Amino acid sequence: MSMTIRQLKYFVAAAELGQVSQAAIQLNISQSAVTTAIRDLESLLGVSLFVRSTHGVTLTEQGRHFLNNAYQVLRSVDEALNIPHTDEEAIGSIRLAATYTALGYLLPYHLQRLRQWYPNISIDLYEYERIEIEDKLLDGSIDMAIVLTDNLIASEIVSEKLFSSERRLWISSHHALSQKKTLALEDIEKEPFIMLTVDEADMSAMRYWNRKSLQPNVILRTSSVESVRSMVANGLGVAILSDLVYRPWSLEGRRIETRSLDDVIDPMSVGLAWKRGKSFTQAMLAVRRYFQQAYLMPQQNVMRNTVL
Repeated sequence: MSMTIRQLKYFVAAAELGQVSQAAIQLNISQSAVTTAIRDLESLLGVSLFVRSTHGVTLTEQGRHFLNNAYQVLRSVDEALNIPHTDEEAIGSIRLAATYTALGYLLPYHLQRLRQWYPNISIDLYEYERIEIEDKLLDGSIDMAIVLTDNLIASEIVSEKLFSSERRLWISSHHALSQKKTLALEDIEKEPFIMLTVDEADMSAMRYWNRKSLQPNVILRTSSVESVRSMVANGLGVAILSDLVYRPWSLEGRRIETRSLDDVIDPMSVGLAWKRGKSFTQAMLAVRRYFQQAYLMPQQNVMRNTVL
């Protein structure tokens, strides 16, 4: 039996998150697939990579050593698969805006790749709230934006969804709710709730609360994701946020766990937006083409392979 890249990715996810179940959620696969991959790795290597307990998994000494090697392998593979598709013929500039969430948790990596792909295109970057982005797209102050598409209101704005990020319940490690097999909004209605407000997250949250005629017990409204993370990690409340902004540790080094809810919780959709009828420049076409290749084409390939 030979080692696979998939096994390495599953192992790294479990090592970073400390729970096989959380790794499965992040990877969007079954928990059994992660468990099998790790067991196959351990069998191949002839060592135990994790110490298992009811609270999760922790790396053994051999596991910590193997994790460093796994990082190096995956980094090399990523570099090999992401050789810049340099296009020096595309020239021009684009005024690109983004909301807080897109700029903080998505764009930096892609900006670096865009610079490699299109060395003769310059990007003027701006951060605005959704309402400002709509106004500036309409008056021509900016050319294109990366936004949470479900929040758009103006009918003259065209959007193209790139991907959706599931929203899940955030709870502290060992929270009483972690013992429940299933969870619904009714189970957390009385819990102290930390409400994020940036990028109109509070408005998005109230859509699914209102659908069930429920009211969250909000003890804090904040525009800081790190504040939410720390409050939840320290057991001061719970939150419902997207996987895009999830990190397993707070700044104090306390663990945060996530759980899916049985209720219909709308995912956070991220995409491109521009003014209807806008004449696309070379720079705009290049940026749109890049994001389509980064998100939409892989999704289409997955769907095609599933059908076949």
